[in-house]
Amino acid sequence: MFDIKWIRDNAEAFDEGLRRRGLAPQAAALIALDDKRRATLTTLQEAQSRRNTASKEIGKAKGAKDEATAARLMSEVAALKDTIAKGEDDERRLDAEIKAALEVIPNLPLADVPEGSDETGNVEMRKVGTPARLDFTPKQHFEIGEALGLMDFEAAQKISGARFVVLKGALARLERALANFMLDLHTGDFGYTEVNPPILVKDQAAYGTAQLPKFAEDLFKTTNDFWLLPTAEISLANLVREQLLDEAQLPMRVTAWTPCFRSEAGAAGKDTRGMIRQHQFSKVELISITTPETSLEELERKTACAEEILKRLGLPFRTVVLCTGDMGFASQKTYDIEVWLPGQGMYREISSCSVCGDFQARRMDARYRPKDGGKPVYVHTLNGSGLAVGRTLIAVLENYQQADGSVIIPDALRPYMGGLSKIAKI
Repeated sequence: MFDIKWIRDNAEAFDEGLRRRGLAPQAAALIALDDKRRATLTTLQEAQSRRNTASKEIGKAKGAKDEATAARLMSEVAALKDTIAKGEDDERRLDAEIKAALEVIPNLPLADVPEGSDETGNVEMRKVGTPARLDFTPKQHFEIGEALGLMDFEAAQKISGARFVVLKGALARLERALANFMLDLHTGDFGYTEVNPPILVKDQAAYGTAQLPKFAEDLFKTTNDFWLLPTAEISLANLVREQLLDEAQLPMRVTAWTPCFRSEAGAAGKDTRGMIRQHQFSKVELISITTPETSLEELERKTACAEEILKRLGLPFRTVVLCTGDMGFASQKTYDIEVWLPGQGMYREISSCSVCGDFQARRMDARYRPKDGGKPVYVHTLNGSGLAVGRTLIAVLENYQQADGSVIIPDALRPYMGGLSKIAKI
């Protein structure tokens, strides 16, 4: 969410940022709308001032027994009352127009974000681990899971429809083990505080993190006007909503494992088999609230925390910086971590870590008081997956599959699996 005054003072930079996003310039139109609002406000203030003056003059005229002047002034005040009412309506309408225009404009990319129109413009930063050379044709996760009798899409279809799955036995436990492993690492080693947040949220919470109004069709809504979490980012970031923090409280780092729900409105025909893209999935979310001076350093730290999960699981991955045309709506800069999937023979996204600057903080009115006693400043927010649990399960299945259809449990997960070292068909 942008400040119209900032756009007025930085019109060229604003339009250049939009151009890098592949969007048309908007500064001139927004400033013209704001000019109209300002002119309306000036007229309204002049009318209010004249009404106050005329009201005082009425009293003087009546005191002087000048009924003609009093009558004229009373007629003027009545007319001003209508002018003021219209001016207030116009001001509210123009305020709403400006707000509606601003709230659907994406955040501007940082200067070092590579320019590009889609994922082909993303730039690989590093590659960790070497994909294993299997001496058999690798299967995809759904083939492995179905052959084990522990991944049931047919039952899920009968219960809920497409893009759902039923996990059973060792695979259900493996998903829980992965989430617990991630939470233990993030809280024990990386200083995140675990939170168990609501998964039903109000309009203003989804608006605060910029899921609304632009992405309403991607969300699920209940009949009594709650939204199901598409990501725990909404609940966790809104913990600082309408707060004035002390700088000593920053950085604030919180994490949560929650179910997430997405309509996948734009995913028709994509990943229709398996668990890659589902309406319901679970994710361990990482949220940081920082000062402006430390947010970029925090982005690197957060990304390293997410990468560490894959390192300890022994899963090959690469990290890319997203180009301007592929980054999310609220992001200034995003790193995607992509894990190697032998069954698909390609890297697939398993985490996105983004810095949003004060874009979300302005929508949430989240600020902090600097330790030097200066004026309150908007916080910076960062979000990241640490990791998408279902996709991590997919990666474990595909990377640790054996020729006989069994799956070796990574060493890091065995304490969470009751010591089980292999999942095999019984």
